[in-house]
Amino acid sequence: MKNLKRTLAAIAALTMALAATACGGESSEGRTKSADDVSIATDNIEKTADPDISGKEIYWMATYDLNPKGNADRSVALSLFEDVYGAKIHFIETTSDTKFDDLANRINSGDQIDMFPYEWDAVPNGVTKGMYDPLDEYIDLSDPIWDGVRDYAEMFKYNGHYYVVPYATSDPLAITYSRAMIEEEGLKDPYELYKKGEWNWDTFMSMMKQFVANGEGDTERYGCCGWFGQAIVQSTGDTVIHYDGSKFENNIMSANIERAELLQEEIHKLGLYDGNWYGYFPTEGNILFYGMAPWHLAESNAKNPDADIFLVPFPKDPESDQYYLNMNYGAVMLVKGSKNADAVATYIKCERLAATEDQYKAAAKEKALIQTKNAQGKVTGFITEEQYDFMQTWYDPANIKTVFDFGYGMGPLMYTETYDYTTRGVMNNVADGMIIHYENTPDTWAEIRSQWSSVVDTVVDEYNAKLGG
Repeated sequence: MKNLKRTLAAIAALTMALAATACGGESSEGRTKSADDVSIATDNIEKTADPDISGKEIYWMATYDLNPKGNADRSVALSLFEDVYGAKIHFIETTSDTKFDDLANRINSGDQIDMFPYEWDAVPNGVTKGMYDPLDEYIDLSDPIWDGVRDYAEMFKYNGHYYVVPYATSDPLAITYSRAMIEEEGLKDPYELYKKGEWNWDTFMSMMKQFVANGEGDTERYGCCGWFGQAIVQSTGDTVIHYDGSKFENNIMSANIERAELLQEEIHKLGLYDGNWYGYFPTEGNILFYGMAPWHLAESNAKNPDADIFLVPFPKDPESDQYYLNMNYGAVMLVKGSKNADAVATYIKCERLAATEDQYKAAAKEKALIQTKNAQGKVTGFITEEQYDFMQTWYDPANIKTVFDFGYGMGPLMYTETYDYTTRGVMNNVADGMIIHYENTPDTWAEIRSQWSSVVDTVVDEYNAKLGG
């Protein structure tokens, strides 16, 4: 990998050039891509110790295609995979409702299938169902390209094997707010508090209470809305399920988790949480904090042009010495029985290079800062350089730690999303039962914990038996 620098630099330069000139296009997004946007000659490339996968084709089953369509351009990872290694990806479309059944059917029928998206259900549930193979012999985690994410691979290590090797983290659950509103209300800027290490549950709660108290007359105000519960629980750094590499343990009685649940309980009792769904930062000016991954940010900026939108990580547990942030992980799974494991591993390496090489990160920034426009030329989304640069610091484990709870991957008793407390999974009720209060939800965390602890015990025993423990 290291001696591909010249090729990588060439691809990055062309990618950046295309990103910089894309604004002049005429598509509905205000951008036009060429059909072969990052294609380069790969003659005379110095050979490496990587496997020869030239001519191979990965069969990728997902709800989305990794190959570009319409006016989209190739990702840097796909460009490397195709132009440097000479391999391709064949897309097999599935649906959100049928994807696991489709995967199982294809495996059982012997039809080619090589790669599948990582989802929470993958480990341990998907592994124990015989859907995935480990990547141990195909990826060398001692290679410096894995610096920064090696601990994540270790975190996911199951039964002694690496089934999930994340190449990046993504979709952090952050808090978006209006700096203009904060100033108008006489509150402290959460970003400034964060820089001082003072952005924690206490300052978070104090600001919400003051904002609601500042409301005049019949004005209905709320402290927060959006996706909050899971991020609050995981900001403790603790998990419902502990795994030491040899057995699982029920940790629902954790004092750390209890503190997070009592915080949610207080938010609910004080009426600080607005349970309505918002796809972007609310424009009415009656909600202080919006909890969501930053996928909404471009639209939120466009819909609130005078709000001076900014965002910060979730507040820190006052009893923690660091910030823990709920994030997703960029990863793909090697499907059971694949004959193209070396090609899948190479694709994962391409994704890692795209996430870490400076020239690619610069190209990604160029693309991210491009405004989107509709057919009438109206700006429908944008991200500021200040917002983008600050968010990049969250992906550095020296600043923020991520959390993975194996409970999300232990089957439907543990994770099932419904709108009724009695039919939801344990992890769903732990995450946000206290703050949202779905139908039939008890009034206290003590009741929830008491009702579900035995279910966790049952599931833990089941998976420990599968481990042979």
